[in-house]
Amino acid sequence: MSTSEIATVLAWHDAVNSNDIDTLVELSSDDIVLPTDDDDPDQGLDELREWATTSGVTLEPGRMFVHAGIVVVEERSTWAADPQNPVDEAIAFRVVDDQVVTVVRHPRLTDAFEATGLGEGDLYEE
Repeated sequence: MSTSEIATVLAWHDAVNSNDIDTLVELSSDDIVLPTDDDDPDQGLDELREWATTSGVTLEPGRMFVHAGIVVVEERSTWAADPQNPVDEAIAFRVVDDQVVTVVRHPRLTDAFEATGLGEGDLYEE
């Protein structure tokens, strides 16, 4: 279990929520892979900057699970386009050398567990 990976993911959340693009970029790898609404993920810092400045999302992390560079976070995501209807989901992050490399959204925690191989036994407890 790596506190560093958790700290990176929490700092990434803070940067998204405060629209601190410079910090978000510092916490992300040059070839970061981001989810999209279609099957073709976006990649790179330019795509991250565009997403961060236009999405209007606020991420409220809940329980976190971590193992071998993968962090799964139960989230409540609130989008500027529909602030009255927050979405409960799970987001899987891959962290390498204190940078987020991949972000994958899942509709349910069980889906994130299935995709990552993590489970309840990987719960991060401070």
